[in-house]
Amino acid sequence: MTTVESAPTTQPTWRPPAGALWSGRWVDGASAMPVHDPEDGSLLGHVTDTCPTEVDRAVTDVAAAVESGEDWPAWQRREALDAAARLVLRHRERLTEVISREGCKTVREASSEVSRAAETLRLSAQQTARLIGETLPFSDTPRGEGRLGWYTREPVGVVAAITPFNDPLNLVAHKVGPALAGGNGVVLKPAEATPLTALAFAEILLDAGVPAGRLAVTPGTGAGAGRALVGHPLVDLVSFTGGFHTGNEVARAAGAKKTLMELGGNNAVLVLDDAAREAAAQAVVTGAFGVAGQNCLSVQRVFVASRIADRFIRDVVTATEALRVGSKADPRTDIGPLISEREARRIREWVREAREGGAEVRTGGRQKGAFHWPTVLTGVPADAKVMTEEIFGPVLVIESFGTLEEAVSRANDTRYGLQAGIFTTALETALDLAERLRVGAVMINDSSDFRIDAMPFGGPKRSGVGREGVRYAVEAMTEPKIVAVRRGA
Repeated sequence: MTTVESAPTTQPTWRPPAGALWSGRWVDGASAMPVHDPEDGSLLGHVTDTCPTEVDRAVTDVAAAVESGEDWPAWQRREALDAAARLVLRHRERLTEVISREGCKTVREASSEVSRAAETLRLSAQQTARLIGETLPFSDTPRGEGRLGWYTREPVGVVAAITPFNDPLNLVAHKVGPALAGGNGVVLKPAEATPLTALAFAEILLDAGVPAGRLAVTPGTGAGAGRALVGHPLVDLVSFTGGFHTGNEVARAAGAKKTLMELGGNNAVLVLDDAAREAAAQAVVTGAFGVAGQNCLSVQRVFVASRIADRFIRDVVTATEALRVGSKADPRTDIGPLISEREARRIREWVREAREGGAEVRTGGRQKGAFHWPTVLTGVPADAKVMTEEIFGPVLVIESFGTLEEAVSRANDTRYGLQAGIFTTALETALDLAERLRVGAVMINDSSDFRIDAMPFGGPKRSGVGREGVRYAVEAMTEPKIVAVRRGA
């Protein structure tokens, strides 16, 4: 693996019109918050550190815009979201630069995220034509005699969207796109580390025709802007993506509100002895170390059949050591930095704990600044953090198994349940295992790190509440309204 090379320290070419957006206009709040490049610590600019009073103003004005009765019909919502999808692609270079500079993605990963965000907006636009209800069977009961009726799907009102740093454009699109498609207003609190991308996206949405009064962006801290937002009495639904412990805090602050939460995973991959070994190893490496492992779908635990375990581990180590660690700005880079040096040090400490418990570092284990080299561990104690908690970093645990029952039991032995992967050429076996794995999605002959933006996304246990994915988010962000007519009254 290569050594880290310095990145350029120039400021990004795009700057937001102001540090926040509320009341239908770009504004600079009372306090400012710096935004830094995690790779070298360089200052990229400032945004508003939105205070609770300013959050109240933003939410109140969005609620007023939604409740004003001003018509924003479904066809106009569809046209605005379609236009936004086109503008996202038109501004690919700008968005790629902002995503990569303020976050942890390489320029290749950032460019790929731009494509996915455009797809998410396109799917959101399509859902406006599917906001349909149905007639109700009043004639099916004697109590319904002389009545007819139907239901429609109506917006919930104001959606509070709280987004993470690792997908600062597409995960914003996954909340804002469905919310707007459903006819709601949105107040967005982006991750503290990556607010510039959210502001750039908001500018695109306004240019595409989204009414300014229906959208607000309130950067700031979780304890300040975030808590004030989710607890606001005019917020009707909270959509949050982040860690389980923060999700608990969000739920407590929100109270009795509708919530959508994606809270991460500790994803397992099963590699059976009949698998295409080298292809499985490459898929595992790609799935474990993309975005330096800062991905809720990352492969974290691999359980490989004992008969092929030694060869599989060698394949994984070889593929891992071929990865290039370096500057995000270099198109040749495979592994960039973590979102902060603090996170890199946390990963180092978790690896140290595993080593002290008897784990063997097959490759990696090195940390420098915000970088942590991709690391493969074997012989990890069952109670080590790298086995039991979501790592959210470039660390992969590989263990062997003797029977399929053992493999399923160990894969399910986690408080999370987001996704899993299975590698085997035996379809019947794969389908049987898929039924027994307690997760939201099973990828057969692929790693856990796969998702299309149209699929229902989420999982049981600690992995969340409800499902994201455009269609399913639109359903959650709208609700049925019944109209019943009594004839001859």
